[in-house]
Amino acid sequence: MKNGWRELRTREREVQELSELLRSLPLHSPEERALPDFRSPDSVSRKTSDFATNHVSYSGKPTRCGKPTRLMVEAFMAREAEMLQAAHAIEEGIASGELYRVPAQPDEIDDTGATAIEGRLLVRRLLARERDPKLRMLKIKQMQRHGRALRCEVCDFDFAHTYGDLGEGYIEVHHVTPLYVSGTRETRLDDLACVCANCHRMCHRSRPGESWRTPAALREQIRKSAQKAAH
Repeated sequence: MKNGWRELRTREREVQELSELLRSLPLHSPEERALPDFRSPDSVSRKTSDFATNHVSYSGKPTRCGKPTRLMVEAFMAREAEMLQAAHAIEEGIASGELYRVPAQPDEIDDTGATAIEGRLLVRRLLARERDPKLRMLKIKQMQRHGRALRCEVCDFDFAHTYGDLGEGYIEVHHVTPLYVSGTRETRLDDLACVCANCHRMCHRSRPGESWRTPAALREQIRKSAQKAAH
């Protein structure tokens, strides 16, 4: 995209550097890294050809590519700033070593079991931070200081009301805006929302063209779904 949607050749510096970065991401097994073509400069160059020839501005015959590539092109056209922020966050996380230290999270793999999406590292980092028990406890104490019940801020579910003593004091926390959008600054309590497990998963659930949603967006989704069901 930064290169005017033209393909990049194998020997170009950007391709060589991107190949090294992709191969270094802590997502791949030693067996994958041992494959000669795995994220190689040649394969990266070929992928830029797919991006370039499947862009709407290209007038020739597009190369054959899979749906994920076409969705990526569409995402960069529709949400340029957000996609660039995500790419920068991956580069920054690798350069600082942070993404190497974050353990794998069970929720980072989508419902189809796909595991080859580099953006999964951003989900891994976000889920790991949200599961920090100290952060969660501080958010709960903030809610209690303000006299607010521990209910889901999306659907109003109350664990204590449903489960009695077992659910007393329980809630999950969710970053209102993903870290790659808000930046890697220290998390503030006002950056967090209290949510139930179901709404938490729906905030993180990805689908084509949409990688996350805020609690407010999820509330709107519920409202629209209820209206549709009523008709």
